[in-house]
Amino acid sequence: MKKLIVISILMLALSFAFVSCRETADKAKDAAEQTEEALEETGQDLKEMGEDAMEKAKELGEDIKEGAEDAADGIKVAGENALDKAKEAGEDVKDAANKAKEAVDGGSK
Repeated sequence: MKKLIVISILMLALSFAFVSCRETADKAKDAAEQTEEALEETGQDLKEMGEDAMEKAKELGEDIKEGAEDAADGIKVAGENALDKAKEAGEDVKDAANKAKEAVDGGSK
């Protein structure tokens, strides 16, 4: 009778051990699947963030290009204005020199 009780207790312990191992294996499998899903989502998020960053960099490059073109146009206009002012100043100097010459020539006669 003692052997039957001991064998029953051993059988019960073994069945608990197998059930426990199976539950642990199922939990490990679930955890692995959840980890895989999380990694896939993280990879997708990183890909989207990289694409967004590239788009922003492209837009920034275009803005810089437009700004440089606008600055070049502004410099060209400023240069043309400076050239016009220099021509006017040259004409004023020439006129003043001619008047001075006439005054000197008229006073000598």
